[in-house]
Amino acid sequence: MLFSENESPLEIWKSISHELHRGALDSKHPFRYINLGTIGKTGPEIRTVVIRSINTNLEFYIFTDFRSEKVAELSANSSATLHFYHPGKRVQIRIKATSEIHYRDDVSTANWLKVQGDAQKAYTSNLPPSTPISDPNQGFEWPENGDDSFFAVLKFIPESIEALQLNGLKHLRILFTKSENWEGQWLVP
Repeated sequence: MLFSENESPLEIWKSISHELHRGALDSKHPFRYINLGTIGKTGPEIRTVVIRSINTNLEFYIFTDFRSEKVAELSANSSATLHFYHPGKRVQIRIKATSEIHYRDDVSTANWLKVQGDAQKAYTSNLPPSTPISDPNQGFEWPENGDDSFFAVLKFIPESIEALQLNGLKHLRILFTKSENWEGQWLVP
């Protein structure tokens, strides 16, 4: 368990913050790979993304190809939901956030320097993500000299953070909101 009913909202906030930071630092932590929800042209969309970093304000950063559908979706509607689940601690965290797209700016340039070697190919394919192809190998065609032409960084600024601690019949649910200075409010699970 990550938290219990015997802890104060402040103690729970500290535990949640600690685990979220661990997810960005530890590639084996369950909070490293999360679900990102956006609003697409025909309704909700969800996909798994990698948290690359998190700052002291709990703002999350992920890397993507600027030509991806998630960038188009977030350009049209900057609202997003980040969904985390830790099976060992049996806790779910949902973060409602506003997004910023960083492309060909200081943020994307600084983060491109962190992407090394073949990992750069994830953001430099000849064809944009989701392009229909007749042969799977067409998805593995990259320019000889990869650069950051299509590299983007998505920043997610939390508006609310909700945690659900699963515990048999005594689940616990707490909500923290930016508008309330991150003070916790217990909710019926």
